[in-house]
Parts: sequence; C-alpha cells; structure tokens
Amino acid sequence: MKTRLVIATVLVATLGATLTPLPVQATTAAPAALPPAAEHGWVTSTLRHMSLEQKVGQLFATYVYGGDATAPTAADRAANRAAFGVETPAEVIEEFHLGAICYFSWSHNLDSPRQIATLSNGLQRAALSAGGKDRVPLLISTDQEQGVVLRMPAPAAQFPGAMALGAGRSPGDARTAAEITGRELRAVGIHQPYAPIADVNVDPANPVIGVRSFGADPTLVAELTAAQVTGFQRDAGATAVAKHFPGHGDTDNDSHTDLPVINHTREEWDRIDAPPFRRAIAAGVESVMTAHIVVPALDPSGDPATLSPTILSGVLRGELGFRGVIVTDALNMAGVRQKYGDERVPVLALKAGADQLLMPPDLRLARDAVLRAVATGELTERRIDESVRRILALKYRQGLAASPLVDVEAAVRTVGAAEHLAAVARVTDPTLTAVRNDAGLLPLASTDRSVLVTGWNSAAFAPVATVADGFAARGARATARPATLPSDQAIATTAAEAARHDLTVVLVNKAWDVEVTDPRASQRRLVAALLATGRPVIVVAVRDPYDVAYLPGVSTYLATYSYTRAAMDALVRALHGELSPRGRLPVTIPTADGGLLYPYDHGLTW
Repeated sequence: MKTRLVIATVLVATLGATLTPLPVQATTAAPAALPPAAEHGWVTSTLRHMSLEQKVGQLFATYVYGGDATAPTAADRAANRAAFGVETPAEVIEEFHLGAICYFSWSHNLDSPRQIATLSNGLQRAALSAGGKDRVPLLISTDQEQGVVLRMPAPAAQFPGAMALGAGRSPGDARTAAEITGRELRAVGIHQPYAPIADVNVDPANPVIGVRSFGADPTLVAELTAAQVTGFQRDAGATAVAKHFPGHGDTDNDSHTDLPVINHTREEWDRIDAPPFRRAIAAGVESVMTAHIVVPALDPSGDPATLSPTILSGVLRGELGFRGVIVTDALNMAGVRQKYGDERVPVLALKAGADQLLMPPDLRLARDAVLRAVATGELTERRIDESVRRILALKYRQGLAASPLVDVEAAVRTVGAAEHLAAVARVTDPTLTAVRNDAGLLPLASTDRSVLVTGWNSAAFAPVATVADGFAARGARATARPATLPSDQAIATTAAEAARHDLTVVLVNKAWDVEVTDPRASQRRLVAALLATGRPVIVVAVRDPYDVAYLPGVSTYLATYSYTRAAMDALVRALHGELSPRGRLPVTIPTADGGLLYPYDHGLTW
C-alpha cells in the first residue's frame, strides 16, 4: 500500500510548495521569556514551598474513574483501586499530588454539563486541600478535537472536525469552532482541549490522523492551526495544544500500536511538517504535544520524538523558539514503550525536555522512577523545577490561582446554548464536499419517492436514522436499515430491500481500511451489491474521503468528514438542492494503485 501513497505524497508536497510561503518571522516568534510580575511572584512563591514529591506530582496528567470526586460508583471505586491503589478520584489526586487530570467517557467523567462542572470543582477542592497552605490547582484536559474525536456529549456544540474545516477553507470558521468549543470546556472546568491537530496528512493510509488533520497542504494546515490557537486562547481563555510534534501526518502505522518512522528528509520536514507548528508558536500557543514517532532526519538515534532531546530541546525549543509546556502523548501507547521499559520512559521524556507526562501505564511506577532519578542524580531538582515552573505559569495564566472553581449553573446555561448550536450549523454547511455526480442525479428532482438509508452507523450519533428522518420530513417514504459490518446474508437482504426502493443512500466509514475497519471488506461488498440492483445509489463517506477509490462503479459520491447531526443535516439539505455544496477536497484522493483520482481542491456544486 505504501508505494501508491508516495505518489499522493509527492503530489501534495509539490502543490504545497507552489503556495505563498510562511513569513520568515514565524520561525522565531514565541511567548515572552519573562512572565509578568504577579505571575512570576505566585509561581516562584508556590514552587519554593513545594516538596520534591509535590513537584514531581505536578508533572503527571492521568485519568481517574468516576463522575464524582468523592462518591464514584462501586465499579469506579474498584477501577481506581486497581489502577492507583485508592478508591476515589479525590484520593488519587491526594495520593500522587497530581498536577493534571484528563477526562474520558470510558472513565465515566463526562455525562452532563452539571455533572462535569461538579466533578471539576470536586477535583479542584481535592487538589487545593492536598497542597496544604500551598494551594496548587489542577489543569483539566480532554480530547475535544471535534469531528470524529470529541468527548463532551450533547448538548455540547459538536462542530465539524479538522478536515471538514479544511474543506471549508475558512480561518474565521475554524476560529469560531475553537472559540465556542473552548468556552464550553472552560464553563465545565476543562482548560486544555488537546487541540488543534497540526499534522499534515499527506498519507491517505494514515490510520490514526486522517480526518483529524486539516488536510494535506502545509500552508492550509498552518493557517487553520493558527486560527484555532487564537480561538481557543485569545477568544475563549483555554489552552491550545498543538499536536503531534514533529508531525504525524505521513505514516501508515498507528503509534497507539506501533512505532511509526517518518522518512522525510530535513528539507521535506521543513516544508511539509514544520509550518503548522511554526505558525502555532507565532500565534502564541501555550502547549505542544509530542508524537511517539521516529524521524531519522531530525534524530538518527531511533528514539521516538517524545524521548528525543534533539527533537524536543533542540528543534522545538532551540530552533522553533517554543517556551511553553511540552506535554507527551499518552505514555501507555505502544509507540513510546517499545524501546524502553515503562520505568525508564518518564525519566527519558523529562531528560528530553518534556514537562507534562500524560497517562503512564503505571502511575506509581512512573512517579517513583522520577523520584529515584532525582535521588541518584540522573535528574536534578533544578530540572524538575524548570518544568514545574512552566506548568504553574500556565495555571496562573488560566486564572486558576485566583478562581479554580466554576459556576455550575452558568455551565448548564453555557454548554449547548442556542447561539452555539446555530454557529455549528453555520460552520458545518460550507464543509460538505460533492466529489462525484456523474449521472447528474443530484440535486434530487422530487421528494415523492421511497428511500432506503443504510450502511455504517454509530450508536451515539445515529447518522443512518438522521438521514432517513431528513428524507421523511421532506415527504419521502424513508426506511433506515443500519448495516455497519454486515454479514453476507445481511448484504443480500439489504440489496433485496434496496431493489424495492426508488433510491438508496449508503454511508461508509473508512471502507479503504480493510484491516482496521472490516477484515472482510463488507462495506465494499455492500456497496457493490447495492449498485448491482440497478437502482440509483448515493454513497456518502462519513469519515475519510479516500473511500471512493475502493468503490468501483459509484457515480454519486459525497464526503462529510464526520457523522455528527449537523453534518448529516447539511447532507440531506444538499441532496435536495436546499444547500449548494461548497467544500473542496483538502487532500488528494489517489487511485487504489497509486495514480491520481481527484486532485486537491476538487469539489462540485449545484
């Protein structure tokens, strides 16, 4: 598969090289080296009174189980006990003097605005109590990239993700999405959205980035990355986190399960991967997340970037001038654990220049390893102080020294506010991309028809039902038949049903990725069976736009880049001619054998 991807990569790299270069001053701009006097005073005073154990605790960010700080469910108590040796989220913070917490749905932290805000306040009280007279508030984070990676459930505003915004081409819309996302997060006590993605996705077979990237052109990605940094930080007061340095866009391996190698030359890295991070730094980004990838052109040692002094201290801090907080990607990922043991990884990350150590697989082992490294002299307390000072300064700039708690009732009013949801629709509409309309089927001429909506579905978002409901609201006789990974019998049954309808709309999700999405390639076989009925078929990629290359015979194809309700609403309106598609491909789509199927910037309208 990699051979065909090189062609697509070269095409995009060549295209990117023809666009307006970034300003030279963006390579050196950075936040001021010396903090304001009040910040400096609080940071210095707090640091001076902290024990070594408290300082080391500030370096760690991890999950905790439970939706309440002191009264989690019995199952969450058991999970905390197994992971941390104590039962409640508050006790985890107190035991390890934690500096940060990361929320997830699977750890039962995210239910409703009221619950999340209450949890945040409970965790902050635990952190302040644990510090004694030296009250050190928490940083709280979550992966709220939007699109296919979002943690805050409805009623939170669910904006299109990065590649959709790339298709829309609007820095203003990207900034709006970040601002409203940041405001809603801050309302419930979350400070770091772990966004935006600054990776340039030049490999269509990238299994982990894909639509999480703004696209394949470095200039576009840089512009939208900077816009979101501004939206998060200047407009919403949240901490933007540009990730994944030095660039995770050109690999067909997933660092969650492997250690990818990026074989860009130094010139290619400067031209393709570096521009978004340069622009993020120029925009004042306060945090950068590392990638568990090997980049021989930057560091020939074979160490992942997360553990590389050459990349973190040399390139990111030295060459690019970044002075903010460097946070590692999760340390429980395979990419950072393959070469060294879990006891060595946190020590090596700190020696490389990282400040925040995210989700080590064994928090106690990691904490004790850092303490032992200080005791033996491998790490100095001065080195620990450097990172703690950056973390405390970030907390001060977040306003946490003065006001660590949130207003729960204000959070309920803010999250999912009517004006936020209206902005979601406004931002989503221009992102829909019509890729193929060879038969001239669209826009649909009549609503008086029977329609089958089938294909990939999500229990959380129910895109199949949303599309079917949209047809029904316009007078069609619509049937929803989810078929996410259908068996051969289910494919035959669905095709037989399609033959009895006037039109079929089928949703696909990463149909190109046989190994990850469906070992039996059932999505492809479903589409082929639907086409074989001879009835009109509309294929919609609700994630990667690359699927069309693996679906021969498709004559009508659109890309939404995500499956949120707003994306599906825009799709239905476009199919009926109520919305003119305006999105343009932010990536090239190669053929299955490495040729060019659709170029960057392609997009139809009506």
